[in-house]
Amino acid sequence: MGVTLSRLPVRLLLALVGGLCLWLAFPDHDLGYLAIVGVALVGIALWDVTARVGFLLGLVAGLACFVPTLSWSGIFVGKFPWFALATFEALYVALMGAVLAAVQRPLLRAGHQLTAALLVPVLWVLQEWMRGTLPYGGFPWARIAFAQAETPFARWAAIGGAPLVTAAVALVAVPLVLVVVTRRPPVVALAIAVVAVVGTALVPIPTSGDATARVGLVQGNVPRAGLDFNAERRQVLDNHVTGTEALAARHDELDVVIWPENSSDIDPLRNADAAEQVQRALDATDTPLIMGAIIDEPAPAVSNASLYYRPGGGEPERYVKQHPVPFAEYVPHRDFYRLFSDKVDLVRVGFAKGDRNAAFTVPGREGDFSAVPTICFEVAYDGLMRSAVREADAKGDPSLLVVQTNNATFGYTAESTQQYAISRIRAIEHGRSVAHVSTVGVSGFVHPDGSTTPTTDLFTAAQPVEDVVLRSGLTISDRLGPWVEWGSALLLALAVAWRLRHRPEGRVEDQPPSDDEPSDQTEEASAGA
Repeated sequence: MGVTLSRLPVRLLLALVGGLCLWLAFPDHDLGYLAIVGVALVGIALWDVTARVGFLLGLVAGLACFVPTLSWSGIFVGKFPWFALATFEALYVALMGAVLAAVQRPLLRAGHQLTAALLVPVLWVLQEWMRGTLPYGGFPWARIAFAQAETPFARWAAIGGAPLVTAAVALVAVPLVLVVVTRRPPVVALAIAVVAVVGTALVPIPTSGDATARVGLVQGNVPRAGLDFNAERRQVLDNHVTGTEALAARHDELDVVIWPENSSDIDPLRNADAAEQVQRALDATDTPLIMGAIIDEPAPAVSNASLYYRPGGGEPERYVKQHPVPFAEYVPHRDFYRLFSDKVDLVRVGFAKGDRNAAFTVPGREGDFSAVPTICFEVAYDGLMRSAVREADAKGDPSLLVVQTNNATFGYTAESTQQYAISRIRAIEHGRSVAHVSTVGVSGFVHPDGSTTPTTDLFTAAQPVEDVVLRSGLTISDRLGPWVEWGSALLLALAVAWRLRHRPEGRVEDQPPSDDEPSDQTEEASAGA
């Protein structure tokens, strides 16, 4: 090898620093380009190790990233849930490290350094895919793509969604890995990285639309931060009604008013006083209202719903959250997990799972348009967002993405800004404006190119208004679906097939001199590269 990384402590340090660089790439630090350095350092640490050491190094890198990035998850429920979540997420990076080591090492012995290095972006995409899928539907937070809202890499979302953004960042890290481990200019890898960077300028990002709509958001605030944000009966609802009246006093030509998730702390379909307050808001604006509420059905569960009211009265249309959050909105296998923590009993009533998308038809001043609701963490799920956009577009009207969220239970942490960054990637991916509204902030509007209006401050009452672009049609990413993930899976399968085909006979494969030293064969191959 060009640089000797024979001592395990050196590799552990590289993995640790690499993970910390990934953490710093996310909001509130917003150092998106550091993700390249982070991936490169992890790739260097994992170069030519056994699967066992690869697992350990991946675990260290994952913990260094997820423990600080997900610190908001324990702000009111304690350290155990925080560390449990961070550790579980880190296990996917550990598994990535083990698989990378197992597949990469035979390639290095055969002198295929470039192919071995290109497995880094392939496996990074796949571990993010698995992390967002399993178990219980996964938790796709803190993906490299979601740290790129401020960088040109975000533009790749229009072609391949968040996975292609992650892949592009990791591809740029490949020549950095190769130049360190071989001490030779990696010409082909550098050319690929240049394409990943320069190619962003060629990605078509629509900025014009079929029409515009004037949208008002109401961030009503809550009496207090924490799990008991709604302890004072009807206070959260009253705050949003008051905010709507303030909005109506300043703007009299709105197309739709949007409240956040949980903006009514009482079921307005079953409580007369809550229904009266909602009607008060409708009367103030004489404008359609999309609001979030917990509704008491189907018994004994409840539903996290988005309700669409029209000024003329009648039953509201509804969208029920399709991906309730495990251990926050329901507890799978409660008896088993209670063995580890009684915190599972903080979730006393489980949330039902919705079974369909929604596209609320809003009669705008420039014609009908669809408002496509998603609730809270749902914005992080590729397939859910893609299917919602496809179904809305099939109606024929231009559409607006609506993200309703409640960040009151995460206090003054980076959770809200991390979530808003995801909305910015979604805007580019689907070529749509996004109205992102929270009970406590941050709230704001994202344009189809990912640019954003000024966002609201945390734990304040605010009523931002914007003329948003409405668009129809599907992006390449919408049309092709998860092609990046399946393509990565195919490339990994080919690498595994090559490994099996070239398995040495009559010996234990890939048994190195020690767990932390590179093999002689790889050193010889690297020297001749």
